[in-house]
Amino acid sequence: MALDQSFVGRTYPPTDPYEVGREKIREFAEAVGDANPAYTDPEAAKALGHPDVIAPPTFVFAITFKAAGEVVADPQLGLDYSRVVHGDQKFAYARPVRAGDRLTVTSTIEAIKSLAGNDILDIRGEVHDEAGEHVVTAWTKLVARAAEEA
Repeated sequence: MALDQSFVGRTYPPTDPYEVGREKIREFAEAVGDANPAYTDPEAAKALGHPDVIAPPTFVFAITFKAAGEVVADPQLGLDYSRVVHGDQKFAYARPVRAGDRLTVTSTIEAIKSLAGNDILDIRGEVHDEAGEHVVTAWTKLVARAAEEA
């Protein structure tokens, strides 16, 4: 069953703040195999003009994907998560994510499409710091595979 087009444009409340820690950044950088010293060494980050270590560009995915979970779990939307695969991810940064940031995410459904029986859901996550400054926008594309016919 196709998702309801009236959900396009629906915005969900901001998440609780997520505090970005140096250790989380270090662990993420190690997990993705990125040895950039700006991710682990405060002095290297400061030499590049940052007040503290910065996060690799895809670090924010963990925060924005969790926020998109509120959209996915909306019972009115009716998305069958057991059939969902992650289709695409994009980021547009105003500035890097830094250790010490307290970030919130506001998710909006940008588009709902049906293609070959699959539902394609585009979610935009606007990430702001505790001062209200825009940090990054993340776009997540989810594909709900069509149910197999018996």
